[in-house]
Amino acid sequence: MILKVYTSLLLLFLINFVWTRTVRQVYDDLDPDHWSRYTSECPQECFCPPSFPNALYCDNKGLKEIPPIPARIWYLYLQNNQIETLSEKPFVNATHLRWINLNKNKITNSGIESGVLSKLKRLLYLFLEENELEEVPAPLPVSLEQLRLARNKISKIPEGVFSHLENLTMLDLHQNNLLDSALQSDTFQGLNNLMQLNIAKNSLKKMPLSIPANTLQLFLDNNSIEVIPENYFSAIPKVTFLRLNYNKLSDDGIPPNGFNVSSILDLQLSHNQLTKIPPINAHLEHLHLDHNKIKSVNGTQICPVSIALEEDYGYYGNIPRLRYLRLDGNEIQPPIPLDIMICFRLLQAVVI
Repeated sequence: MILKVYTSLLLLFLINFVWTRTVRQVYDDLDPDHWSRYTSECPQECFCPPSFPNALYCDNKGLKEIPPIPARIWYLYLQNNQIETLSEKPFVNATHLRWINLNKNKITNSGIESGVLSKLKRLLYLFLEENELEEVPAPLPVSLEQLRLARNKISKIPEGVFSHLENLTMLDLHQNNLLDSALQSDTFQGLNNLMQLNIAKNSLKKMPLSIPANTLQLFLDNNSIEVIPENYFSAIPKVTFLRLNYNKLSDDGIPPNGFNVSSILDLQLSHNQLTKIPPINAHLEHLHLDHNKIKSVNGTQICPVSIALEEDYGYYGNIPRLRYLRLDGNEIQPPIPLDIMICFRLLQAVVI
């Protein structure tokens, strides 16, 4: 018993010793000269954590202007303020910026000085959500990897604004005022590496034109889309996650094999006007069809492969991969039809 107590105490001592040395090392690495310089460079309105010398926290300070940014800063947090303008002056020395968070301010397009953003040549992440923007700001730095412009008043996308953003992987434009006319055939030209495009909560009636070919995730929830064009997804052969919840899709608006696409693994069609399950591909893993007008489900009809062939090949054949099926909020009465379970042998959850 005594040996166990001594062992536990020794373990606690070692943990405390290592932790103390680690914490002290952070401060010891900053010699007095560096410490003094960091303190003097730090804007009075902001916080410069000594353990994270490349970050500057100016969030939730009631700021109306951006203070001068020290040259060492990579990560700049300015969210939840009253900032209305972006001028070049505060960024003169900030040539190493990688990340700027300007969410929840009052920035307008007229308040952005011409060229101020494009001069931040190392910027990777730009967050401008919940501001007063009426169009996508331009020009933008070619280094950008993520651009978040959600919850603004954007109704216009300037021609060629994305044409040089080959590094951009994520573009978030959800909850703005975009109409179909704002999305031309060349709007997304140049976004060769885009993986996620979010245009949910806008005012679209049609599927957007010319989505970048490498797009993996396409979010179009809460629009007024009624029709999926024939072979629409052949132009985006890598799309994996597709969200079309809260639209106006009916059976007539979906081509016979509109969603029979091998790349799609997660398909969300909740809160539409469907009366039957559209044909799906055997590779699909998650299907959301809740809150439509579906009255019945025939497993034999919706099964993407022949049930007879399934019986012949079993788990060694191309059996459907569907694991999650949501059908609640329709007019379907339980129990779940047996042929659904026969077809989709990998199902782990059915909500009805």
